Amino acid sequence: MVEPRQFIPLNIAVLTVSDTRTEATDGSGKLLVERLQSAGHRLAGKRIVPDDIYQIRAQVSAWIADPAVDAILTTGGTGLTGRDGTPEAIRPLLDKVLDGFGEMFRFLSYAEIGTSTIQSRALAGVANGTYVFCLPGSKHACATAWDKLIQAQLDVRTRPCNLVELMPRLREKG
Repeated sequence: MVEPRQFIPLNIAVLTVSDTRTEATDGSGKLLVERLQSAGHRLAGKRIVPDDIYQIRAQVSAWIADPAVDAILTTGGTGLTGRDGTPEAIRPLLDKVLDGFGEMFRFLSYAEIGTSTIQSRALAGVANGTYVFCLPGSKHACATAWDKLIQAQLDVRTRPCNLVELMPRLREKG
């Protein structure tokens, strides 16, 4: 029999990448904050930055360097138009890319939006022991990513494996 595990709340930061959204109009950022808090995690920080590679990279780098931040959720800037540059900003910061995240996100999205899913450049990886998830800017896409992928992987109770049990700060305690 497998021993049940106790839930471990994580400190998760949310970054909205947009040239037009404000706190009042940031639906996808609000959705992610609500979802992570409803799951029992703590909000480590929330910001909105313009779709500028260097501003995105600066904020995410600061959170990656902060030992109190376990994971980062970004929303916006993953498309193909205009100044969409979140993947270009984040990929160089990652120590390892979680290829399966983008593949699985597009697979799940296909059932919802058909072939339009190929326009998504959703990305995830790990940098300095911090997990980073780059999601599209739509509320629906963020809900799909959180509900069907991220929530379970950021829950140590998920079997057979999850990302939490791989976090260096938690391995050191255990």
